[in-house]
Amino acid sequence: MNLESIITNQMSRDEQLKNRWEKVVEILSNQFADGELLDLDAIIYLIGVQELGKVKQTFKKDEKINLMHIAICRLLEPYGFYEFDFFDKDGWPHYKVKEQLPALKAGEQTILMKEAIVNYFVEKEVID
Repeated sequence: MNLESIITNQMSRDEQLKNRWEKVVEILSNQFADGELLDLDAIIYLIGVQELGKVKQTFKKDEKINLMHIAICRLLEPYGFYEFDFFDKDGWPHYKVKEQLPALKAGEQTILMKEAIVNYFVEKEVID
């Protein structure tokens, strides 16, 4: 594969990611925020609630942080960074670190999380 085809492939992949990300934001914003656009953190929080399975519950501040941690672990599990370990007595999932995350720039972190979220919703058959 030559450099031009690699760049073209990357650009089309980026365009697909952008389109899928916009679809996820649109679906979740309409469902949970009356159409007001949700940001990355809000979507991570919603995934944490989904993974916990207690959607009708009100959470305290520290629990909200834990929900975001659950989501990040679940989202990065397919990349080999985390592995599900167990559910505690209260039904909260726990993950163990398999591999330390590499040092990423802020923009790279955002792209990784958006890609992981898109893959999560493809896996859940919310988008294609």
